[in-house]
Amino acid sequence: MNISRVTKSPEETHALGKDIGKRLSGGDIVAITGDLGAGKTCLSQGIGWGAGIDSNVYMTSPTFTLVKQYKGRVPIYHIDLFRMRTIEEVYELPIEDYFSGKGITIIEWADRIEPLLPKGHFRIDIELISENERRIKIYSGD
Repeated sequence: MNISRVTKSPEETHALGKDIGKRLSGGDIVAITGDLGAGKTCLSQGIGWGAGIDSNVYMTSPTFTLVKQYKGRVPIYHIDLFRMRTIEEVYELPIEDYFSGKGITIIEWADRIEPLLPKGHFRIDIELISENERRIKIYSGD
């Protein structure tokens, strides 16, 4: 799988995320990369809503808590590794526990743990084109 889309608003990014989330099931891992302000959390919100999180629940980036769990069709784990500077810091977290669970794991700043990501994960790269436009590339992370 290798898909590239351009979204022109946060609403379009949410809609693309919802489409992705509807296709996910327990055990799936979504590794999202992109620069600061690229739209990782916006896309994560859409994925969560598509995966069954109530649309009234506003997912926020767990920058300081690192992981937030939400209730969807299956548990949804939203991980933000922005504060992690080295992979050694990540080893101190039980992050691999989320890779083998029954839930859907969404990881922002996933490039910081590239060697730890299991085969079969989904990789999403977000590129900032302009103030509102994003190029979103989705592919298998094998």
